[in-house]
Amino acid sequence: MPIVNVFDSDLFSLHSLTLSINKLPFKPARIGQLGIFATQGVPTTVVEIEEQNGLLGLLPTRRRGEPASLGRGPKRTVRPLSIPHIPHEDSITAESVQNVRAFGSENQLETVATVVNDRLALMRQNHEVTLEHLRAGALQGRILDADGTTVLCNVFDEFKVEQQSTDFVFGTTTTDIQAKVLSVKRSIEQSLGVAVYDHVHCLCGETWWGKFIAHTLVKAAFDRYQEGAWLREDMRSGFTFCGVTFEEYTGTVGGVSFIPATEARFFPVGTPNLFITYFTPADFMETVNTIGLPVYAKQEPMKFNRGVDLHTQSNPLPICTRPRVLHRGFTSN
Repeated sequence: MPIVNVFDSDLFSLHSLTLSINKLPFKPARIGQLGIFATQGVPTTVVEIEEQNGLLGLLPTRRRGEPASLGRGPKRTVRPLSIPHIPHEDSITAESVQNVRAFGSENQLETVATVVNDRLALMRQNHEVTLEHLRAGALQGRILDADGTTVLCNVFDEFKVEQQSTDFVFGTTTTDIQAKVLSVKRSIEQSLGVAVYDHVHCLCGETWWGKFIAHTLVKAAFDRYQEGAWLREDMRSGFTFCGVTFEEYTGTVGGVSFIPATEARFFPVGTPNLFITYFTPADFMETVNTIGLPVYAKQEPMKFNRGVDLHTQSNPLPICTRPRVLHRGFTSN
């Protein structure tokens, strides 16, 4: 069979028959890799977060026979949160598949099924990177839409708490960075109360990270601890300083930065049900009131069967159930 001239098609453009590599753009996924978000499917489009704010206090002594101090019952507050709906559609026509050689093959024509599966895989990746963006927002207490500015959910407003922030003042060489980090840890521990945690993690924007690792006191402390590893290794993958694991976070898609370059985000790891991603069902008749799945995909033929229309959607809401533990780091100089 003669080789089909693939350069006549707009679907693929292959420059070498021996190089069959599918190059995909960088996909931020570090937050998902950390595994801090539990997932839970729900059958409704609104979730209700019940907060039971148990109060801790010191109990005064009493003489025998005197009335005991009275306990105060925990306050319970229910907050309904709407879950975002994220649909995504594409289409494949018969004309776009006709006479197109299969990728990496010299004589096998592309099939509609293969093209559909490849397109769905790409659409799935778009949903995955969108979820990463939403989770980055959840770590900052403000979940933003794809434009990077429209607020979908502000958990600080919903829970009526103030965001905790610390100015690290990296521009001053005498700044006690260790004291700053320990202050952040104490703030997080205070916000957790009796809840257990494993460690505090910090995802750093590029500029904040550069100033942090360049600070004289940070370099000196870490170099003494690691016996010169600072000069030998790339520290962007993370290192522990004062009990906090720091790492540079690289996440930018379409000009939207997932974490601001000049800031850092501190959060505890290992606390049960602290970070949860809720998924609601798709708006299809067959999925009404069913437990939500991470991603849905459907296809239907075009008129006269000239192609297929593809539809995918995801309905996620990642949140932090104790937003006071979300600590923002910045530097004024």
